[in-house]
Amino acid sequence: MRYERISIVDDAEIIHRIGELADEERRLEEAHAAAAEGLNRGERARLDQLQRTLDQLWDLLRQRRALRSAGRDPESATARPEETVERYQQ
Repeated sequence: MRYERISIVDDAEIIHRIGELADEERRLEEAHAAAAEGLNRGERARLDQLQRTLDQLWDLLRQRRALRSAGRDPESATARPEETVERYQQ
């Protein structure tokens, strides 16, 4: 299983990475919907990891924006653990 370490510090980079991962997630889901077969174990694990990483990236972006709005340094935002942000409502 491939885990992604989040070390992005620029909003544009975060948004770009979100787009890349969302595209991969969409391709994975569409490929199996079209074939009318379920995901294999590896694909299911990858999809789960994509979703957790996306949750972390969205959370990081929201933290940075909130800090900036409050007149604080957005660089002080940190990626929170998967367990904290997992399944946040978007």
